[in-house]
Amino acid sequence: MTTTTALILLGVGLAIIAGLAAYAFTLRRELRRRRVFREEEERRARDNCLENLEMVASALLQEQVDVTEGAWRCKVLLEILDPRLLERPAFQAFGEVHARTRHLHTHSAREALTPRERFREDNERLAVEAEMREAILEAARAALAFRRDWPGSLH
Repeated sequence: MTTTTALILLGVGLAIIAGLAAYAFTLRRELRRRRVFREEEERRARDNCLENLEMVASALLQEQVDVTEGAWRCKVLLEILDPRLLERPAFQAFGEVHARTRHLHTHSAREALTPRERFREDNERLAVEAEMREAILEAARAALAFRRDWPGSLH
């Protein structure tokens, strides 16, 4: 191999290495940008859940929403934040109301029921609400305290 050929191959090799390094740098920068974007999206989603939790818990305490509906909504929001939250004694009432009422029909399925079936389901729901009302209101207060104490909370 001549010196000229060796220098040409060295130059080509260095150009390839430089190109690959530039490509790796670009990929790394894009990966960092996507990670920051994902973290920001997760933060916004978490903040939105916390804000909605605060609104639903407040609505429960002000009797602007049925106990069953409010409990279901709080349960879902807490599950989104962290499913382990429902294991806390302060929030278990939300899960209990859900477990005891999830078989009841809603929306168009409810409309398809006969008046007698609707009446029976309404009575069942009202009985659960009467029994669980105080526990749900306590859980709503706990949800508001949780929201207030959340790290990074503006409240």
